[in-house]
Amino acid sequence: MPSKRDYYDVLGISKEASAEDVRKAYRKLAMKYHPDKNKDKPKEAEEKFKEISEAYEVLADADKRSKYDRYGHAGVESTFRGGGFDWSDFTHFDDISDIFGGLSGFGFGGSIFDQFFGGRQRAGPQEGQSLRYDVEITLTEAAEGVEKDLRIPHSVQCDDCRGQGARGEDLKACSTCGGSGQVRHGQTRGYTSFVSISSCPDCRGSGKKTSKPCASCGGAGYTNQTSKIKVSIPKGAEEGMRLRIRGAGEASTNGGPPGDLFIVVHIAPHDIFERDGRNLFVEAPISFGEAALGAEIQVPTLAGKALVKIPAGTQTGTVFRLKGKGMPDLRGYGAGDEFVNVRVVTPTKLSNEEKDAMKRFSESVGQYGQTDRKKSWFSSLRRK
Repeated sequence: MPSKRDYYDVLGISKEASAEDVRKAYRKLAMKYHPDKNKDKPKEAEEKFKEISEAYEVLADADKRSKYDRYGHAGVESTFRGGGFDWSDFTHFDDISDIFGGLSGFGFGGSIFDQFFGGRQRAGPQEGQSLRYDVEITLTEAAEGVEKDLRIPHSVQCDDCRGQGARGEDLKACSTCGGSGQVRHGQTRGYTSFVSISSCPDCRGSGKKTSKPCASCGGAGYTNQTSKIKVSIPKGAEEGMRLRIRGAGEASTNGGPPGDLFIVVHIAPHDIFERDGRNLFVEAPISFGEAALGAEIQVPTLAGKALVKIPAGTQTGTVFRLKGKGMPDLRGYGAGDEFVNVRVVTPTKLSNEEKDAMKRFSESVGQYGQTDRKKSWFSSLRRK
């Protein structure tokens, strides 16, 4: 099996080429090697067209291009079925615009024809628009899971006309598109002639029109309402998590299925805890005496309180780990940990008696403290 050519060489561009350069190079080569324009050498043109299309799919996608630059063909080989395109996918199309549109299934985010030539739209009933609803929950709710009752304003299919805009007996074939729901426009760009297909603007792709619109919806096919929806947010929910409720979005404008509702979860900042994935972080103040002599302190957790043993001589910034006291894993794999960062609090208001006691203490450990500090300074200098 022959090895694949470098994708940059296939398109005739450098590795520094911009996204626009990639697009222009592909367009030029696609028009040159399209099989419909090379009927004297169809097999050769077909192979060439597949090669440049494969190169374009990788180099036009920032993520795939990055993987290709780092790992070569091995980094993107899973992108293609059997290591390349299956030309049988395109054999049923009628013209060049359909062939370009057929490539949309390979990750281009819409048909290549739409990108290059200002496009075509799918005719017939289409799905309604999706909706987004942002909901904020507390960190405790994210840890325990919670159900929220939401009120979602959206459009729904009209019950009286079933989304058609009129009663069945009042609907007639659209005179603009002849009932097909689509219109075709011949265009010429440079030396190339092609046909673009779009939804009929008069019947919105339904193929039917009426002179007696539905009284309930005014012929729109939908009405507006506010629906009550209960959504379950799972344990371990994270910031930006999306929950999808199928069919809870906007109604279709031409008889298609409704769109979806996407719930985007946001976690409100907590007064005590900081979160990083499954782990929680909290700061615990301790007194000078507790740090010097050792102690057992209580620290907050999401489930209540826990005891942490502070060894004698603990310094500010020492971190203690409470295993399993963090956030539950979203997929059910246990829980994270809680990390307690202790901070020694220096007293700011001392009585005369306390000042005398601190002075005597300072004098008794002064030489030790200076020696220890000098060692720390010298160690720091040696590291530099």
